[in-house]
Amino acid sequence: MKEADLERQTLTLPKPLVEFANRPMILHQVESLAAAGVTDIVLAVNYRPDVMVSALKKVASPQFLSLLDGDAKGANMNRSTAGPLKLAEKILGKDDSPFFVLNSDVICEYPFQALADFHKAHGDEGTIVVTKVEEPSKYGVVVHKPNHPSRIDRFVEKPVEFVGNRINAGIYILNPSVLKRIELRPTSIEQETFPAICKDGQLHSFDLEGFWMDVGQPKDFLSGTCLYLTSLTKQGSKLLASPSEPYVHGGNVLVDPSAKIGKNCRIGPNVTIGPNVVIGDGVRLQRCVLLANSKVKDHAWVKSSIIGWNSSVGRWARLENVSVLGDDVTIGDEVYVNGGSILPHKSIKQNVDSLFTCLTNLSSSFNHYIGWMGAFSSSSGLLFHLLSSSSFFLLLDGSLLLLTYPSLLF
Repeated sequence: MKEADLERQTLTLPKPLVEFANRPMILHQVESLAAAGVTDIVLAVNYRPDVMVSALKKVASPQFLSLLDGDAKGANMNRSTAGPLKLAEKILGKDDSPFFVLNSDVICEYPFQALADFHKAHGDEGTIVVTKVEEPSKYGVVVHKPNHPSRIDRFVEKPVEFVGNRINAGIYILNPSVLKRIELRPTSIEQETFPAICKDGQLHSFDLEGFWMDVGQPKDFLSGTCLYLTSLTKQGSKLLASPSEPYVHGGNVLVDPSAKIGKNCRIGPNVTIGPNVVIGDGVRLQRCVLLANSKVKDHAWVKSSIIGWNSSVGRWARLENVSVLGDDVTIGDEVYVNGGSILPHKSIKQNVDSLFTCLTNLSSSFNHYIGWMGAFSSSSGLLFHLLSSSSFFLLLDGSLLLLTYPSLLF
């Protein structure tokens, strides 16, 4: 099956609405921006706008939500990482206020205020948030100009020799003048726009403190969940289950109040249990995510896996090694799933005991092969308007760009 066909078969939910730590991904960004003064939201959506509007109305007052008709050109432009900025030029460029750009797959402690202050202080055209990694050879590395701690000289893609350990974290703040550098065509902000700004000495980096993870792949989604739960533990958050609960084993357990947990369970570390989840007796859960309305029956074992909405794991079944269940999947009793990715509405009665024995294409991107996430069109978009007439941000799923004028920050 072609990836495009698979998208059409798995239309479940726009990716920004998929729950990360029991809240839609988009809500983590919305709340962080709200702390910086975001109050009014305008949606520019080409993919299932009714779903996006309906979901956001549950977390924001209706008077702060309105729908912006998608531009016909956006069908192609939104598939690039700079094109959407150009489409929004009339709004983004109406005054001199800078705007944020955020990859919505990124989970971190969003430093919007500190980033805005830093950008204002250096006075140049753009700032990229960077994070340090242990293996920079896997990424595009940011290299600074000699004797300058923040001014970027160039980018080196997957360097063979060590040139630095800071990589692009997917969060930026840019001046409206950047829009003049972008042509009205599909354009890469990383490969075209940023190098041009670098050449003029107008691009800086801002070091991110704390955890960071791009959660666009299943294994990274699980790793990001671990980092996020660990952060909650360090903060002493009351959202986490108390270590004194009889089922908690190892800590970092997030349980929705509506979930039901049986007797003699061992849950943790690093487990997220969503709304209306039912867990039987003697269940073992470790480093996994259980989405809403899923069931794990007696004595099942789930480790390093994602259980989709409305799915069921049978008695004495075992799932591990980044297994992913789509929406409404049934795993039979005593079935073993080892790294399989199962399409929605499937019933599995035999073992899936090989990474290559699965019901979908493991070589596809996370966007295409995770049924529980739902296939999404990269032409989708969101435009969030702040209370100030010059303040807003744009979120596009696919490239998932988030932009906002932080005029209220200055």
